[in-house]
This record gives sequence, C-alpha cells and structure tokens, in this order.
Amino acid sequence: MTPLRQRMMQELQLRGYADRTAEAYVGVVAQLAQFYDTAPDQLTEAQLRAYLLHLSTVRKVASSSLTVALSGLKFFYEKTLGRHWNILDVARAKRDKKLPVVLSREEVWCVLGAVRQPVYRACLTTMYACGLRLLEGARLEVPDVDGARKLVHIHHGKGGRDRFVPLPDAALALLRAQWRTHRHPRWLFPAQPRHPVRPRRASVRPVGESSLQKAFARAVHASGVRKQAHVHTLRHSYATHLVEAGVPLPLIQEYLGHSELSTTAIYTHMTRELRDAALDPINGLMPPT
Repeated sequence: MTPLRQRMMQELQLRGYADRTAEAYVGVVAQLAQFYDTAPDQLTEAQLRAYLLHLSTVRKVASSSLTVALSGLKFFYEKTLGRHWNILDVARAKRDKKLPVVLSREEVWCVLGAVRQPVYRACLTTMYACGLRLLEGARLEVPDVDGARKLVHIHHGKGGRDRFVPLPDAALALLRAQWRTHRHPRWLFPAQPRHPVRPRRASVRPVGESSLQKAFARAVHASGVRKQAHVHTLRHSYATHLVEAGVPLPLIQEYLGHSELSTTAIYTHMTRELRDAALDPINGLMPPT
C-alpha cells in the first residue's frame, strides 16, 4: 500500500466511514491514477475536470456511479490533500428518476422456487421476507435471530444503523431447517469450503454476494419472468407489498432502515391496489364505445 493510499484510508477511518464506503472511495482515486498513469496528487484541476467529463460523456457511467466518484475524489482532494478545487463544488451527477422494478407476489415465489441450491434459496427467501439488503442477508449470524420474539437483528446496516425486522413464522421455520443442515456455530448461510470434502460447518466465511446474485439471475431466467429483476428487487417488492397490505409508511421506513420517510414513500407509486383504484376514473376520460 502506498503512503498516499494509507493516508487516505486513515482519514476515512478517523471520520468513521464504513469499510465498503472507504473501499469505494479509494477505488475511485485508484481509477483516476490509472487513467492518467500518474500519482493522483500530481494531477491538476484541469486534468480532474477532463476526467469527470470523460466519465459522464464518454463512458456514460450511471448517475449513482458518478456520485460515488465525485464523493470519493472530493474527499481525497479536500480532506486528504487539503485542496479546495472549484470543479468539485460545481460538478453534479444527474439524478435518475426511474422507479425500481417490482415483482408481484406470484412472481417472487416463482423466481425463488427456481433457485436450485437450498442455501441460496433460503438466503434469498429470507431477504424477501425481511426486506434485507444483499450484504445484510448474506452475513446473517445465528445470534441475530430472536426466535422467541420473531425478530431479526440487523447490525451496522447502511449508515451504520442497527434495526430489528419482523421475522414471519414460515421464514423462522425455514431458517431453523436450513441451520440443521450444517449447524454452523456462526453463519446462518455459510459458504461451501474450498475443499469439497469439508462440510459447510467448517466454512470460515458466509455465502458470497456474487454467488447469490448469479443464483438469482439464473432463477429469473428459469422462471420465465420477463422483468429486469436483480437481488435488490426482492427488497423493493417487500416494501411495495407491505404498502399494498396497508402497513403504515413510518413502520415500513423502520423495517427498511431508511433515514428519510421520503425514500420509503416511493413505494406508494408502485402499488397495484392504488393503480386499480384509479382505473374507473381513468376509463371515464374516454367516451363509451
């Protein structure tokens, strides 16, 4: 590790950034250095401006990726190097206003039923039943499940926030059955050890995120569902289905771990019940045929 990278990592740690955020920010600076084949502290503001234009106009990166790039570069130049360049205050990522893909309840179970590996199916099912993010589901530990209170304790979620999420009875039964297949002392969903002969109980790590993503993608294809769904779609679907069932938004906000109610409110625009309720007035706009 170069002294410059180590210095940036220390600055991130001192300010309490999450490990994944720190890795992303450091990666952004590394990509800039690779682009110019020059140490990033030797670049000029004009070169940084040209690079940001390259990201947005040539590579056409997604707005979320550009936001991460801007945040990482701003941290590096302002906090690590102490440079306050105007371009970092001016540049902004265009905000996408796309609504997320949502599966119906029938589609959710059709896809989950097409997941072949039992450990992947159990993990993905739990993620839907509890509205978990990918990392939250993959790294669930045995003590996180409170069977008596029917709750799952999520530690260090996005923004470093802990929360409790209701655990349906059927999901609890699924987790217990899944655990009995490996009886791992820590992980609910342990990865298969690299040595094929060793049991899952001997695994030192949880199931991999990429493995879950690939398993879900295969299941979507096998199920015949034509929507552009990915693992996070299960979380979007969970929230939408709770809105449709009449669960109050502040409660859903708490379950999802959102810091702002406005983030949760997006799911009110995607509920089938609300759309169906509007059909009669909409049909009334046209004269009878």
